Amino acid sequence: MEKTYKVFVYGTLREHEFNHHFLNGAVCLARQCWTHGILFDTGLGYPAMITDKVNVIYGELYEVNEIILKKLDWLEGYEAEGIDNEYERITQTIFTDHHSEQAIVYSYLHKKVENLSMINGGDWKRHLYTNKSKLLYFAYGSCMDNERFKLGKVDHLFKNIVGCGLATNFSLAYTVHFQDGSRADMIEADDIVEGKVYEINQEALHYLYEREGVMANIYRPAFINVEINGVLHKNVLTFLVMNKKEEVAPPEHYSNEILRGAKGFVSSGYYRKLEKKLLTLK
Repeated sequence: MEKTYKVFVYGTLREHEFNHHFLNGAVCLARQCWTHGILFDTGLGYPAMITDKVNVIYGELYEVNEIILKKLDWLEGYEAEGIDNEYERITQTIFTDHHSEQAIVYSYLHKKVENLSMINGGDWKRHLYTNKSKLLYFAYGSCMDNERFKLGKVDHLFKNIVGCGLATNFSLAYTVHFQDGSRADMIEADDIVEGKVYEINQEALHYLYEREGVMANIYRPAFINVEINGVLHKNVLTFLVMNKKEEVAPPEHYSNEILRGAKGFVSSGYYRKLEKKLLTLK
């Protein structure tokens, strides 16, 4: 039986990045996962991580065979333990939406990052894509509701609706708790979440950071695949809950916002699914 290894990748090996082809033939186990560490920009077009007990970095988890692992070792400049490698090969705990497990991670020595800039949020894709002048943004919760934008006097920032998006390999959940109830989230699953895709600018992004509590570590910006009218769009912005808890019911006003924003826009089947889930949680 062929020996396999679990590997966590956080930079240019991630999906749609320029070294992802090194993972051809690997099995993707999770695309929204994290481990403890701090991420730095080397200034050479790729990041480096160091170990840490508090901070987290985001990436993807793969199962690879020995041939692929040797290719990754070559790419990361790893030869063997006890040698002055470019990256060291360590094992540590990786956390997914459903469980945790041990995997290989390629890390830098702490002394190598002394003059490097830390990457905000520990996410290479966030570092690459959130500074663009225009972004596609996938809304699946109350941000589908234009009435909320009007109340906030920001509806002019969300006029450019690209279409109904399908986020595959996700399911809708209500995993973040507030005093009045929960709010929406997406977790990795064999399912599809429908939502509204906007083209937004930096002003709209700033508003979303405030609304989603990014600086308070409630939601984090993430980049996912979204299909619109049969066309796959890569690295579309959305927001995912950072510290997921057991599902509880959202407040009525929030449920109404989701249903109001979704009605007549998402498919009728998905709309019924939204209604059923909200009723089930009550």
